[in-house]
Amino acid sequence: MINILKGTKDVLPQESYKWQKIEHEIEAVTRLYNLHRISTPTFEHTELFLRGVGDTTDIVNKEMYTFEDRGGRSISLKPEGTAGVVRSYIENSLSQLPQPLKMYYETPVFRYERPQAGRLREHHQFGVEIYGADSPAQDVEVMLIAKTLFERLGISGLELRINSIGCPTCRKAYNAALKSYFASRVDELCATCRERLDKNPLRILDCKEEKCGEIAKNAPSVLDYLCEDCRAHHEGVKALLTKLGISYVVDDKIVRGLDYYTKTVFEFVAGGIGAKSTVCGGGRYNGLVEQIGGKPCPAVGFGMGIERLILTMTTIGASFGEEPTPDLFLANIGLPDEAFLLAESLRKEGIAAECDTMGRSLKSQMKLSDKLGAKYVVVIGESEWAAGVVKVKEMKSGEEEECSLANIANYIKEKKA
Repeated sequence: MINILKGTKDVLPQESYKWQKIEHEIEAVTRLYNLHRISTPTFEHTELFLRGVGDTTDIVNKEMYTFEDRGGRSISLKPEGTAGVVRSYIENSLSQLPQPLKMYYETPVFRYERPQAGRLREHHQFGVEIYGADSPAQDVEVMLIAKTLFERLGISGLELRINSIGCPTCRKAYNAALKSYFASRVDELCATCRERLDKNPLRILDCKEEKCGEIAKNAPSVLDYLCEDCRAHHEGVKALLTKLGISYVVDDKIVRGLDYYTKTVFEFVAGGIGAKSTVCGGGRYNGLVEQIGGKPCPAVGFGMGIERLILTMTTIGASFGEEPTPDLFLANIGLPDEAFLLAESLRKEGIAAECDTMGRSLKSQMKLSDKLGAKYVVVIGESEWAAGVVKVKEMKSGEEEECSLANIANYIKEKKA
């Protein structure tokens, strides 16, 4: 027997309705906010992620699935969604479309990391990408998209944490301050953070090692080093959130795990779902389009793991709705073809109909209808077929009513209404 790879998971038939619930609500929310779907390939040139995600991040250094294809090219499975969208934005001249261009994706992503609750080596992300607008209002709208989805899914009690990590101009002074602070305790840092100290000290604030986290608690605050423009932007975000009545916490240690972020970064955080409690994270990345080869273009977005959404909903007891079941099961006594043809005609009328295709006895067919959770059951024998009249049994109440075969579609529709 060949078993599933560590860090991957099958979505089983009996669980699929949970995914469909989330996908349905994603479709509703993206429609409300006029977002259009974009899909990019599962694998890209490795260089795209080196330039886009950043070569000092854990994702690039430790977690990418990278291989050489038969043409000698270095290829990587996508570890996140944004870099591919930026590449597509540039390559397909999407800047010619009305701006801001508001997009979303649902995609598998691949990271070789220790599997944990809600985070697998292959997991799935819902992400939002909005290009062209540099206003605090656009940052807040992105947060509202995530918040609206959480509300529609019945996820409450999340805490919105925000920060600003500045721009390249003010980041220089802040990086210098971080270097000075961490240099005094360099021997206490993990090996990875000792390397980060020279390359990108900001990454130390995102280290998952407990000892590095303790040291980072007293590190200088990025908010003390913001330039006038970044400070005004940050204040604008806070002011709009306040006007909307949305509670938030300013957390000056949020930097996110990707190098491309500038100015606003944010997270929605939940408790009690495992080692990592971040359900959604995002922010602004104004320099990324230019960094990958396009013209300067402001951008903001977020990503959230669908597996983590399901885990959060399960933990807090949010409803996924009822698992879909047949409207009607057509049991037959010696008339399998007739039942099959009738089932298909009912489906054309919008009725979710089922029938036996394995030659079961009537008793076994009734057991099957019960296991499938059919709302109504009809038994068709030669006498029923000849008379054109059947008894429709409502399984929940046990009540039966006669109905003509010709009118059975309308009967079920009226009962569903």
